[in-house]
Amino acid sequence: MKRFLLFFCSLLFTLSAHAQEFPDDPQMYSIIDSVIAERIEADIRTLAGFGTRHTMSDTTSDTRGIGAARRWIKEEFEAISTDCNGCLEVYEHRTFVEGDTTSRIDEDTWVVNEYAILRGTAHPNRYVIMSGDIDSRASDVMDETIDAPGANDNASGMAGTIEAARVLSQYEFGSSIIFAGLSGEEQGLYGGEFLAEKAAEEDWEIIGVLNNDMIGNIEGVDGVIDNRTFRIFSEPYSARATERELQLKRFYGGENDGISRQLARYIYESTKAYMPEMNPMLIYRLDRFGRGGHHRPFNEAGFAGVRIMEAHEDYTEQHQDIRTENGIDYGDVIEEVNFDYAKKLTAVNAVALASLAKAPPAPKNVEIGGIVEPAATLRWEKPDSELVKGYKIYWRLTTEPLWTNSRYVGDVSEHTLEGIVIDNYLFGVSAVGNDGYESVVSYPGGLIED
Repeated sequence: MKRFLLFFCSLLFTLSAHAQEFPDDPQMYSIIDSVIAERIEADIRTLAGFGTRHTMSDTTSDTRGIGAARRWIKEEFEAISTDCNGCLEVYEHRTFVEGDTTSRIDEDTWVVNEYAILRGTAHPNRYVIMSGDIDSRASDVMDETIDAPGANDNASGMAGTIEAARVLSQYEFGSSIIFAGLSGEEQGLYGGEFLAEKAAEEDWEIIGVLNNDMIGNIEGVDGVIDNRTFRIFSEPYSARATERELQLKRFYGGENDGISRQLARYIYESTKAYMPEMNPMLIYRLDRFGRGGHHRPFNEAGFAGVRIMEAHEDYTEQHQDIRTENGIDYGDVIEEVNFDYAKKLTAVNAVALASLAKAPPAPKNVEIGGIVEPAATLRWEKPDSELVKGYKIYWRLTTEPLWTNSRYVGDVSEHTLEGIVIDNYLFGVSAVGNDGYESVVSYPGGLIED
């Protein structure tokens, strides 16, 4: 009898073992096919053509400086909106920063973000955000006059964001999508900080932030050439975790299951579902060593956010004056950008944005029980949404990077997994929509007490 039970349990795991699923939706392949490398190239060339986009550069010229660049970005969003009969709400978000000689903004400066909202039909105050950086820099971070075309860093991410807006503006989604150009990144992540503050003040429900920072280089300083691999950086758990929450992680786990880490897994899975030729790398780290990006201020405000970027960097092309030295060409110039690769990563973003915006809200207040029991019980709060069909429970071994097992349990708020010992696995719950799209997985945040 025991041998039969062992065989049955083994069969159960075999039948249910798979990663997070996505529907075979023709619309997703249409979105991928609609991303055009030539349009991305044209936008990168325009942005690089402003000479410099330094945060403190000229704001009055029509041809040079960050003022000209951000006005052009706003005009592009407005033109896209015109083409889709006003489907985008275009905003300019201005914040005044007083000059401080101890900071990277040493003179009074307006930090200006440009963004457009494709408003959701079911959950208009629920947002997924794709961002690129407007500003650029050269070797001296304080030099606002020298040429700093910033072709890859980060005209590529900004151009990808504009192109995603063009493509996705042709569709409707249940949740809202924001396409954002953020300023002041090189001077201290100001634009992201100010937009995150606005989101918190106005109670935006943010699903996640996809920060695109350098998506156009395929040849690394290590000599590797790769046009399919990219990195997704994510922090392990919220920087806002309380001492009590951190203490609970010691005993119950979750060190690797914060909201940003779950978002990263979702992007990984949506990529493998719709663009299997791509090789996403989950990097279990907030960002590269000693460096930062515009997802971080959102993380610090308590929102899920990740950095999407190329896998192989060439540091001779980042934060450098344009020059040739010892036979080496330095500078972030247009000739070093691979537009087809930028197209691929833009499509990665587009399908992730579309999937997240089509999906219902994730379950809230997930709890788990089953200590010293031969079963694990999950309980959750159902979101108030017409998009929900039911719920799916996920589990994986504690050493697995991705969810490997799941069970659809229907339109319930509690379910017990018989024969699955709580001590051996990590668990989560997703909401499944009427059209098959799933939310990001919610990790348990508490124990079932009764």
